[in-house]
Amino acid sequence: MSDQAASDRRDSASTSKPAFDFTAGRRAFIQSLGLSVAGAAVFGVAGGKAAYAQTSGMSVDQEVFNFALNLEYLEAEFYLRGSTGQGLSDSEVTGLGTLGAVSGGRQVTFDTQVVANYANEIARNERAHVNSLRSALGSSAVARPAIDLGFSFTLAARAAGLAGPNDTFDAFASETNFLLAAFIFEDVGVTAYHGAATLIKDPANLAGAAGILAVEAYHAGIIRTILYGKGLFSQAQAISDARDSLDGSDDLDQGIGDATTSNLVPVDERGIAFQRTTTQVLNIVYLNPNTQPTGFFPNGLNGDIR
Repeated sequence: MSDQAASDRRDSASTSKPAFDFTAGRRAFIQSLGLSVAGAAVFGVAGGKAAYAQTSGMSVDQEVFNFALNLEYLEAEFYLRGSTGQGLSDSEVTGLGTLGAVSGGRQVTFDTQVVANYANEIARNERAHVNSLRSALGSSAVARPAIDLGFSFTLAARAAGLAGPNDTFDAFASETNFLLAAFIFEDVGVTAYHGAATLIKDPANLAGAAGILAVEAYHAGIIRTILYGKGLFSQAQAISDARDSLDGSDDLDQGIGDATTSNLVPVDERGIAFQRTTTQVLNIVYLNPNTQPTGFFPNGLNGDIR
């Protein structure tokens, strides 16, 4: 094959599918796990990769991306409200399921322009993620569920020991509070996309998810680096320990290190970032270890994985 022919073939392959393609059905996915379709009304993947009732008729890839869309709604509303004082527009939140309101959240008075710029950039990225997933899902996209950006942070701070049992924690009261609140989310987003990679069947969809995962990893790196520069070692470790207490018996989570040794990139002994199952992610965002809707999603997520 000539160099030109090989190049043409690569170009053709790269443009043959969009970034997300939900044409693959669930039947092949279920059969690949050795499960019968009749037995998949309540569908569990070995090793706890996912457990949810399949009722929508969507492909597994669509269900996974709707799960991600719920999380992107949360991150977008948090960063947009903190950096601009306004959340997503009405046209960016409609879809299947019950449309919920957002409680709490307001523009932060940042101490430094640099951190304000970081927050605004992340907000733009998260809004783009919402719209990218909504565009890909089309009429199958779920609506934004109810989101609590107020008392949920107090619950999280109490669980981490950063607030007393009768104290409140306002994530938007200061630059430091906002950064600590952001740390609750960022590592979860990275590990959620990593875990979802084992579920996604279509290579084009996997490539799209990998692109978002990379952006989320950049965000996590930014937040971890700022916290480290501010010397918030013990606070970050407390949040890490609280997440670990919610996502199961494994000691997965990692703080940012200490004044002697930084740990800005949480990896295992192979230098690979860890992953979380959908159940582990839900336990963290619901702020309880029983996968019961509370916390940041008081009425639960929209979609089958909830």
